[in-house]
Amino acid sequence: MPRTARAHAMNEPPNILILGIGNVLWADEGFGVRAVEALAGRYRFGPNVRLLDGGTQGIYLVDQVRWTDVLVVFDAVDYGLPPGTLKRVEGAEVPRFLGAKKMSLHQTGFQEVLALADLLGEYPQHLLLIGVQPVELDDFGGSLRPPVKACIFPAIELALEFLAGFGVHGEPLDGNPGRLVDLPDPALSLDAYESGRPSEATACRVGDPRVLAAFGGA
Repeated sequence: MPRTARAHAMNEPPNILILGIGNVLWADEGFGVRAVEALAGRYRFGPNVRLLDGGTQGIYLVDQVRWTDVLVVFDAVDYGLPPGTLKRVEGAEVPRFLGAKKMSLHQTGFQEVLALADLLGEYPQHLLLIGVQPVELDDFGGSLRPPVKACIFPAIELALEFLAGFGVHGEPLDGNPGRLVDLPDPALSLDAYESGRPSEATACRVGDPRVLAAFGGA
């Protein structure tokens, strides 16, 4: 029996995966991970809801996707829109935007993950992509640019609105985060990352000019 049919037959709530994908070390590419991190730090959900930092795991995420009935993905997406624009895409349109145009060598091939889940006969019944048009990607060690960072909480509101349609409502944590499961170590949290990393002047993130000069590149 298909996973979703089995859940309904047993009168169980749907399995819901809230997934953030991307690489926090490459500026705005970390948006998806930062969004799910912020969501986990402010809301607690029931046992049928998983919050996951998918990072750049690619095909290794397929078992998580096969488990879920309702999939919500946060990501930095090249929509061809002005930088910092937030856009939601739902249903059959989601795969077209996820990975249709690779923005960097570090981007998760999530389009392939969905295709494999479909091939295995365990494709999510409902999909929502909440993506932001990046401002900057080529900044190793950089963080989210202000217009992209400002989209985190509007993106969370879009996700909560979507989940409410399935009877799922997060319990506010009132500043007391619960246990963060399958999310970055606290040492990699957005605040720790931004406060602990050296400045761009101290640690050049586009290539040390001394090295570039030695190879005639400066």
